[in-house]
Amino acid sequence: MTLSFRRRAVNAVMLTLTGLCTVFVAGILFVILGYLAWNGARSLSIDFFTKLPVPIGQTGGGMANAIVGSAKVLLVALLMGVPIGFLGGVYLAEFGQSAFSSVVRYVTDLLNGVPSIVIGIFAYAVVVKQIGFSTLAGGFALGIMMIPIALRTTEEFLRAVPVSLREGSMALGASKTRTIFAIVIPAAKSGILSGLMLNLARVAGETAPLLFTSFGSPYWSYGWLQPTATLPVMIYTYAISPYEDWHRQAWAAGFVLLTLVLAVNVAARFAIGRSASHR
Repeated sequence: MTLSFRRRAVNAVMLTLTGLCTVFVAGILFVILGYLAWNGARSLSIDFFTKLPVPIGQTGGGMANAIVGSAKVLLVALLMGVPIGFLGGVYLAEFGQSAFSSVVRYVTDLLNGVPSIVIGIFAYAVVVKQIGFSTLAGGFALGIMMIPIALRTTEEFLRAVPVSLREGSMALGASKTRTIFAIVIPAAKSGILSGLMLNLARVAGETAPLLFTSFGSPYWSYGWLQPTATLPVMIYTYAISPYEDWHRQAWAAGFVLLTLVLAVNVAARFAIGRSASHR
């Protein structure tokens, strides 16, 4: 009886502690989100989305160039990082039984842990010194950061596809390659896409690599070989400035960036949930 009571008491205490820790962590998150939403949402205006930044000392203006610039940089990162990571994940999931595959996984995990500022310095040395600060340089830096996550995400979701699907396809005469691209990948499509969306949301807020690569500009960036403004860099620049109006716009930009990241995360979680329910 004493032992049973002790077990119930320990269980109640631990359950209470875990509940309090959960409430504490969630409370901090909601405080941060609420504070950002309060300061950012009330600072939004039509001008923020349609106008360029104004010269120092003037009030008003917006970050239309930074919004477009962020979209361009992320597009370059997607076109670079996703194909490499996706094909690497396919290789590891379907052919990765050798010692070389283990080395690739280890190197990928190491790359995933490299600080973003180091990626920025590398991109500066490899790209910026050749073609200058540009949209391509910024996309190159973020693309490198996307590769390890895209690779490991693709591998995990492909490995989750039942072996019976592969065996059934090959038993009907399909080749290994046709089985992979016609059966396995479509079966894991929702999970892979959601993982790539989370990957994009992760790099969307990176600032350090862009300071070394795309640099920033108060004007529209035409083409891909010119410096371009991005939301993370504009937030950093405006937040450390001594101007109250710039602080207001930094809050607005932070709110817009957070909203986009949250929207991508919710869509990705929804896609993962649908994929799991279908399986």
